[in-house]
Amino acid sequence: MKLALTLFVALAVAGSAVAATNNATLTIKHQTRGCHSWSFDGKSWNATQRIAIVRGGVLAVVDNDVMPHKLIQVSGPKATLTGTSMTHMHATAHVGFPTRGTYVFKTRAGEDYMKGIQTVGEDNVLKLVVTVT
Repeated sequence: MKLALTLFVALAVAGSAVAATNNATLTIKHQTRGCHSWSFDGKSWNATQRIAIVRGGVLAVVDNDVMPHKLIQVSGPKATLTGTSMTHMHATAHVGFPTRGTYVFKTRAGEDYMKGIQTVGEDNVLKLVVTVT
């Protein structure tokens, strides 16, 4: 019985550790209409994205667009940002969320990596809202 209780406690602690590390990846891509968008799942590409992350989680932002992007925090508690100037394709920024709250980010797009890229309509302004619980 004591062994079963010890095993149950060990599994409960392990489960709570997994729940506390909520990580996600957001990918930016080029598209003809609106120039660029981003997605968490590779299917739902939009200019505005929302996600809920557990405090202590980390978000990776991968720039697979044909232009560089700079990730900028607009509002919310101070996030931990590294690699925010994504100056080449596949560059990745990381964002850590040390406190609960609502964090808002945008990107500032640079010039095209490849000349001659054609788009239709106004360029999208990428916006991200992260709710940290």
